[in-house]
Amino acid sequence: MDDNSVLTRIHGLVEEEHQLRQQLSQGKISSTDEHARLKDVEEALDQCWDLLRRRRAAREVGNNPDSEQAHSVSEVESYLQ
Repeated sequence: MDDNSVLTRIHGLVEEEHQLRQQLSQGKISSTDEHARLKDVEEALDQCWDLLRRRRAAREVGNNPDSEQAHSVSEVESYLQ
């Protein structure tokens, strides 16, 4: 997945996040449904941002960014801040 593909995925997930919040405010979905899907969206966003940062870092040090693969959600979510 190249940088543009990752960014396209990020934009799609952000749009989905906005749509979920709008659907909740309009009463089209329950808060339980919204929270469950938002959790998945937020994890996917974290995974995409992590991959994009690692691709950029690889490029900066002269490595091939295409050798970077997405880490699992559990790995990304367990990073220390």
